[in-house]
Amino acid sequence: MFEWKNEYSVNIQSVDTQHKILFSLAAELNAAMAKGQGSKTLSSVLDRLLNYTEAHFADEEKLMAKYRYPRLAVHKDEHDALTKKVRKLREEMVRGNSLLTIDVMDFLQNWLTKHIQNSDMHYAEHINARAAA
Repeated sequence: MFEWKNEYSVNIQSVDTQHKILFSLAAELNAAMAKGQGSKTLSSVLDRLLNYTEAHFADEEKLMAKYRYPRLAVHKDEHDALTKKVRKLREEMVRGNSLLTIDVMDFLQNWLTKHIQNSDMHYAEHINARAAA
C-alpha cells in the first residue's frame, strides 16, 4: 500500500529522500494497524509520522520560498489541512473515540501519492527550472 515508486520522484534529492521516509513511516503505521497492535503502539507510530510530516512540510515550504514559488500559500494550505486532520485523528485515538481503519489508511495513501504527483510536481518543476538557470 505504501510503496515508493520512481514516478513519485520530484528530482530534488532531499525532497525525494524525505518522501521515501514518509512512505516508510506510513507503511509502518499500516502494518501496526493490520497486526491489531494496541493503541499505545499505534499512537507512537502516528506521532512519529506526524512529527516527520511537519518537519518535511517546513523544509518544502522553505525551499519554495527560496525559489519564490508563486503558489506557496496554496501549497502551505494543503499542508496545514492534512496536518490538522491527522492531529485531530490522533487526539480522537488518544481519547479512545477513534481507531485507525482501512479507510483512514486509504485516505493517507491517496493524499500522499496525489499530493506528490500533483502539487509537489508543480513546485518541483518551478524549482528545477530556476536551479538549472
